[in-house]
Amino acid sequence: MRVVSYGGGVQSTALLVLAACGEIDFPTFLFANVGDDSEHPATLSYVREVAIPYAARAGLDVHELVRRRRDGSTETLMQRLNRPETRSIPIPVRMANGAPGRRNCTADFKIKVVGRWLREHGATAEAPAAVAIGISLDEIHRANRRQREANEVIEYPLLDLGLRRDDCERIIADAGLPVPPKSSCFFCPFRTVDAWRHQRRHEPDLFTQSVRLEETINRRRAALGRDAVYLTRYGIPLSQAIPDQSSQVGDVDDDEGACDSGWCMT
Repeated sequence: MRVVSYGGGVQSTALLVLAACGEIDFPTFLFANVGDDSEHPATLSYVREVAIPYAARAGLDVHELVRRRRDGSTETLMQRLNRPETRSIPIPVRMANGAPGRRNCTADFKIKVVGRWLREHGATAEAPAAVAIGISLDEIHRANRRQREANEVIEYPLLDLGLRRDDCERIIADAGLPVPPKSSCFFCPFRTVDAWRHQRRHEPDLFTQSVRLEETINRRRAALGRDAVYLTRYGIPLSQAIPDQSSQVGDVDDDEGACDSGWCMT
């Protein structure tokens, strides 16, 4: 079994085009949707309106997966974050010093979801599935072969082909497809400052939801006697860290790609 962990972004969409052209042998693409209330709406639109129809024309399969609890009910990342009884925070919120906290969002809503689908379709530790991750050469530091389930073997076709992100954009454009936006949850603390600024200016509804989420998390932490955490590295609330208009808190933003799992933002 050979599948691609499809994130709906530039690198994994380039893998889709390469598979459609017969340049790599991965006929199945698995999109682990962390929730329609959590994924960026532009990513969901791209996957459903561009990627899936393109794959179908090429004879490839794109499966949209969701997290299911043991009782069969579904769960989104946003739902977990807003669950009153939740004591730990599954996303990498920033401590007061700007350092990201521990997280399990990728493991629970990406890796395990894909791993479960593979088990249900016959992959085992003795006969593992090959799972391709869309990490390009300019992001080689994100390649981490430990982030996998026992029934998987991780492969990096873009690294094998020596392709960079701009190569991926060219491959997508040459196929006649629009280049997708970077894929991630719209409230991900690993978003760049520029991405936050863009969200406040051009996606005010999403920015408001992000602010409310940060406030909800901190109300719960305050009730437990814990320090506040933040969605940016500046150690202040999001609405202050990303002020309205064009004023800036900092000039340098080197956090892009800080999530080294390779399962998001590709």
